[in-house]
Amino acid sequence: MTKVANVFCGCFCAPRRERIPVDIRNLREEVITKHIKLPSYITLKYTHFLTQTFQKLQLNERILMDRMDSSIQSASTSGKIVPESTPPEEAVSDACSTASSVGEIAVGTTTEPLKNRAKLNYASSGELTADMVSRVESFADALSHHTTRSGSFDMKNVSDDGFDAQEIFERFVRDADEQGIHIRKAGVTMEDVTAEGVDASALEGATFGNVLCLPYTIYKGIRARRNRKWRKIIQNSYALAKPGEMILVLGRPGAGCSSFLKVIAGEIDQFPGGVKGEITYDGIPQKEMMKHYKSDVIYNGELDVHFPHLTVQQTLDFALACKTPAKRVNNISRDEYIKSSRELYATIFGLRHTYNTKVGNDFVRGVSGGERKRVSIAEALAANGSIYCWDNATRGLDASTALEYAKAIRIMTNLLGSTAFVTIYQASENIYETFDKVTVLAKGRQIYFGKIEDAKAYFENMGYICPPRQVMAEFLTAITDPNGYHKIKSGFENKVPVTPVELEEYWHNSPEFAKLKEDITTYKTNVDTENTREMYKKSMKEEKSKHSSKKSFYTVSFWEQVRLCTIRGTQRIYGNKTYTVINICSAIIQAFITGSLFYNIPSDTNGAFSRGGVLYFTLLYYSLMGLANMSFDHRPILQKHKGYSLYHPGAEAIASALAAFPFRMIGLTCFFIIIFFLTNLHRAPGPFFMMYLFLTMCSEAINGLFEMIAAGCDTLAQANSIAGILMLCISLYSSYMIQLPSMHPWFKWISYIIPIRYAFESMLNAEFHGRHMDCGGTLVPTGPGYENVSSENRVCAFVGSEPGQSWVLGDDYLKKQFTYEYKHQWRNFGIMWCFLIGYMFIKAFITEHKRPVKGGGDALLFKKGSIRYNDVNDLESSDNSNDTEIKDKFTSTTISTDEEGAFEELESKGVFLWKEVCYTIPYERGKRMLLDHVSGYCVPGTLTALMGESGAGKTTLLNTLAKRNEIGVVTGDMLVNGRPVDASFERRTGYVQQQDIHIAELTVRESLQFSARMRRSEHVSDEEKLAYVEKIIRVLEMEEFADALVGAIGCGLNVEQRKKLSIGVELVAKPDLLLFLDEPTSGLDSQSSWAIVQLLRKLAQAGQSILCTIHQPSATLFEQFDRLLLLKKGGQTVYFGDIGENSEILLKYFEKSGARKCDRKENPAEYILEAIGAGATASVKEDWHQIWLDSAEHHAAEEKVSQMISELSQKRDESDIGDKATKYATSYRYQFGFVLRRTGITFWRNLNYIMSKMMLMTVAGLFIGFTFFGVGSSFTGLQNAMFTAFISIIVSAPAMNQMQARAIAARDLYEVRESKSNMFHWSLLLITQYLNELPYHLFFSTIFFVSSYFPLRIFFEASRSGVYFLNYCIMFQLYYVGLGLLILYMSPNLPSANVLLGLAMSFLIAFCGVTQPASLMPGFWTFMWKTSPYTYFVQNLVGIMLHEKPVICTKKELNFFDPPAGQTCGQYMAPFLSRATGYIADPDATSNCAYCLYSVGDEYLTRISASYSYLWRNFGIYWAYIIFNLFAMVTLYYIFHVKKLSIFKLKPVKRLIRKIGGTAQETMS
Repeated sequence: MTKVANVFCGCFCAPRRERIPVDIRNLREEVITKHIKLPSYITLKYTHFLTQTFQKLQLNERILMDRMDSSIQSASTSGKIVPESTPPEEAVSDACSTASSVGEIAVGTTTEPLKNRAKLNYASSGELTADMVSRVESFADALSHHTTRSGSFDMKNVSDDGFDAQEIFERFVRDADEQGIHIRKAGVTMEDVTAEGVDASALEGATFGNVLCLPYTIYKGIRARRNRKWRKIIQNSYALAKPGEMILVLGRPGAGCSSFLKVIAGEIDQFPGGVKGEITYDGIPQKEMMKHYKSDVIYNGELDVHFPHLTVQQTLDFALACKTPAKRVNNISRDEYIKSSRELYATIFGLRHTYNTKVGNDFVRGVSGGERKRVSIAEALAANGSIYCWDNATRGLDASTALEYAKAIRIMTNLLGSTAFVTIYQASENIYETFDKVTVLAKGRQIYFGKIEDAKAYFENMGYICPPRQVMAEFLTAITDPNGYHKIKSGFENKVPVTPVELEEYWHNSPEFAKLKEDITTYKTNVDTENTREMYKKSMKEEKSKHSSKKSFYTVSFWEQVRLCTIRGTQRIYGNKTYTVINICSAIIQAFITGSLFYNIPSDTNGAFSRGGVLYFTLLYYSLMGLANMSFDHRPILQKHKGYSLYHPGAEAIASALAAFPFRMIGLTCFFIIIFFLTNLHRAPGPFFMMYLFLTMCSEAINGLFEMIAAGCDTLAQANSIAGILMLCISLYSSYMIQLPSMHPWFKWISYIIPIRYAFESMLNAEFHGRHMDCGGTLVPTGPGYENVSSENRVCAFVGSEPGQSWVLGDDYLKKQFTYEYKHQWRNFGIMWCFLIGYMFIKAFITEHKRPVKGGGDALLFKKGSIRYNDVNDLESSDNSNDTEIKDKFTSTTISTDEEGAFEELESKGVFLWKEVCYTIPYERGKRMLLDHVSGYCVPGTLTALMGESGAGKTTLLNTLAKRNEIGVVTGDMLVNGRPVDASFERRTGYVQQQDIHIAELTVRESLQFSARMRRSEHVSDEEKLAYVEKIIRVLEMEEFADALVGAIGCGLNVEQRKKLSIGVELVAKPDLLLFLDEPTSGLDSQSSWAIVQLLRKLAQAGQSILCTIHQPSATLFEQFDRLLLLKKGGQTVYFGDIGENSEILLKYFEKSGARKCDRKENPAEYILEAIGAGATASVKEDWHQIWLDSAEHHAAEEKVSQMISELSQKRDESDIGDKATKYATSYRYQFGFVLRRTGITFWRNLNYIMSKMMLMTVAGLFIGFTFFGVGSSFTGLQNAMFTAFISIIVSAPAMNQMQARAIAARDLYEVRESKSNMFHWSLLLITQYLNELPYHLFFSTIFFVSSYFPLRIFFEASRSGVYFLNYCIMFQLYYVGLGLLILYMSPNLPSANVLLGLAMSFLIAFCGVTQPASLMPGFWTFMWKTSPYTYFVQNLVGIMLHEKPVICTKKELNFFDPPAGQTCGQYMAPFLSRATGYIADPDATSNCAYCLYSVGDEYLTRISASYSYLWRNFGIYWAYIIFNLFAMVTLYYIFHVKKLSIFKLKPVKRLIRKIGGTAQETMS
């Protein structure tokens, strides 16, 4: 530690010639350990000021230290050994003296200054002196508060004799210039800019009724397109941001702030009306900037989107690796650059402790929400932009971290001249002061742009007065809200502008606006555009890899991007082991089952069909696996990284295939080896590796095909519908089911454009080439009476046979049956490569040029027929801005107080207490305590705030108190009125989650009504429940959008409206115990936040008991709370007690406990967070948790909790009178009706899903029908009829995929929110989903039946077609809908469900008796043939089509032989035909007898062990399977999702996961 101190101060405190070298590694650790802010802040951009500047010092260190080491060694050999106890200054002196004596010290360097410096900084504790730390931190603080309005930053003013900061920065600039490294910077000018989009702000939601009334829907669509209106999202906007300036963009949600930033950042592809006006970057037009220098302009969106299974370190390392410049100061290595940069960013934002934690998301456990936001910020900074547009970047951050973020951006702009535009919805005064300029927007209109210190005077001159204690950002935002809190100057009441039009007109007529236009003109005149352009060209050329294209604005080359994305892809797969393990286990299980099914296939002709079947099955199985691999989860991340210019989207497209390949190969290799040896395929090295090669290539090609299709689609349902049709093509036109000669010309071309056909040909060639197959049972005639018949009078009744030959050559069989030839083998190899590479690069091309996520402004979707639809316009949409009354009321956030009694009947009935609550979770083979003996209480009529920095455990405490934790151990007492909580606790409390998760297809009113009906007692009448819903709608001012669909972000409710709905859903339940709220103001602007907190205040005054976490409260918001529970990291209590008027009680406690005095102008919330050391990089010496434990306030709080428990437990609990402690508020029957109705509404309104389902069934039916058009009466026709039934059953696979993608959304909503509140019984989720799927399946299967059955031209009478309809369109639909949901509800997630579905489908298909007849199955597997439900469906469908159907063989299908002399063919064959199947075509012939294997369809049925007589027996068996599916679905969901049992907790599975993890680690290395 002393060495660190000496080295650190040697760098910063000594004169230049006397400075000792810097040990950057130790210094960095000191920075991290002691949170010295200067190095962290200095290195925010490129980390140049530590990673690069100090690297040169490190070079000097290595030179001088080597010399000093040798000098010390010389001193040691000469007897001058330094004792261990020698103070450091003496050690340095001795070493330097020795070095000097041998001439190793440079001229001009003396030992005396070194000794003085060592003495200056050496302390007995080995720590840096307080004086030095003070100097460093004072410099950092000065730098973070400096703005461009303060003039140039004079470093000498904050330096002294021991700290020459200016010299350090000058040295960095000098080093960079000497080595030809340029730091880019540019200002931004914006003149009269208007962005237009389609006026889609209020749309009518579509339903399935639109499809049923298709002609009218088409007419409406054409008319709407002709009358399409445009809306000005932002209009007539101006801006001037010089290098080094920070611009704050203020406005309410919908004001156009995000659009303003996107226009500046060049993200204009979502504005179909175009962007008019001029935007330049130091004279460079935006079009040129986006084409050549896009990487310098960064837009950081509001939402945090990351790969959830990557760790924080992996996420940051990837971003840094993509942006590592080729030319670095002092040529430091790439690895060192990445490591140093990562550690510094992590230190700045307090992420070092999260390195090995998954980033996570709403459904994957990871870092906290605030930490995830900090990861987003660090990732954006790693993108090395010079112009940043930050969209609400502080959302989810606590006040202290939000301020540190603002300071970090401030220092970045100061040191590097970068430019930053920032929207912040809740900006404190300290944050506001870090900016240089501010612009205010109102409904897309700019009403001010200027310096932040001039804004207040501008609006005061207008007639507004800033209220006391109201921060400036809140004051400016309130002006844009006519319903906000305003103070008007006397005499200005009727003069002050109110509407956006009036405010804009006042702005355009103001001298400030004229001055802005003049400043823009002056700036553009003075800037040297050519010099800027040349500087950008040179700088980017230096940064770019030598292999990068000259025109590219990406830092690293395309193939380096592919390499990095491949590594990241491998890390993603390794992070989500569940899917990989399930995939591999499924492949192995399926291989054993299929291998044993085809165990030791006979080598004669009896096994030929089975050999083809097993090879076809291996290809089909991995085709189904490719279907399961489609995912859209990565698209938002891809869109973000594309905006950051980290990599080409096409590079990610290629890398994703490369990364997944090794993991797919694990399962494929195990699968093929098992099947190959169990089934007795051609056991020779050549055929083995040939089949393995083509299986691998086909698997990858088909996987690439499905990924290519997914890349071109906008939704997963759309991709599944197209992939389902492709799956049919793959299944039918592989040439196994229908051979090339039998294909109709209109579809034959399909077989030439799919890879499976060539792979199947090559695998069959490898198996049958040179194989001699004995006739076996196919020798005709045989049996009694034919023992002595010569071979000339017999024939092998098999394709490819020759007269008089008792065996069949495999090559002849393939040539006649399939038209395959062995000489095509290597031709097929080349074609497979073309498919493999072609699909991959087409996918890359589509990914590169197609926007991953559709953009667009917010649009409200009203339910069909809603009255409001015709009246409502969006905030940013209307051109008729004078009509403000409706719009202002529409988005009003002011809670009405006019209605008397609005908040009656909201009082709580119980006191909630918790004492000594601890929460411990398993962590890295150990345990980690997240809550440490937390105590407190909530009483009716009070509003309690729960505060702390990000990661302190606020949400964890809420989840623990609300009994929502699913893992870990909770200890301590949680009591209601002094008694333990009972079964009714969850439904009698309200919990407003931070994530606003709702059903997209329901309206606001419907969502509230459902919650009220489910969570209020059944004894309360429905009329009373609905009346109370309307009351809550009025209380929350949601009347104007009550009939709007929730929708998705961007096409539905906005953030504020969703938050109100989240609160409303809990309020309509009338929680009589407690209302929990997790970050209710997160993501809202200051006005909306004020409205929400005012609502909570009124609820508390009405008697409600509220516990609420809050991140960034302003002083006015903070004063609305009665009590505070403050936590620090580790879940430790720092304070619990009253806040007091003007926070007097709270401030008094902290000031007397050692904190500095709080200034009257300060925000108490920010003050206490600063005092306890909250924030990413802050730290304090005091242990505030221990201070609290030792305080009188703590003892008083503990005594009060104990006293309340004692007193309340003695009283009668009035809250339980008349109510039995039941888990659910209503009966099962009552719940069933409303849950069924709600699910039905979601189906009816989910048009994309229903259309995808209809498209699949319609197109599949037509495709199958016309593929097997007119099956005829030949032997091939019999096979085609069987395969028609077989492929009709396979259609269920993509149909079940579609179902699962839809059902998982409902399941996630239930498990994340509704189940936690005990809203309704979990089984209803499953049952209602099943019942609502059925009507659509019955309808669409009817279309399928008509499209597929009648083109066969087989039997049209009702006795056949009607029974076929009954079996397929009714019974089969009832079966497979249940099967698909069963598999989904037992699976942990959708990808795993897809894999398990593929396994189940291949299992059912393999044992249905088509690919392997039951007669050839091993004895121990025949029970599976009997168990497989698809067996009975195939038997009935084929039996209906073939019963009593006459067979007439074609010439190719006849087998020819000569009868003995003197006999006709009929006479010779009569004994044989009396006991065997078939017929003789010409019985009277005396030579060349033509034998057909079957004479009637029933004979063919016996081959697949079917019979028409089984028809109604099988019908009864169907019902057994249908009922079994329903019971299994409910049972397995209960086991895996209610009881939370998991196979992954079993030791064998854990060992397998670890082995796979080891393989992945080797792959990554």
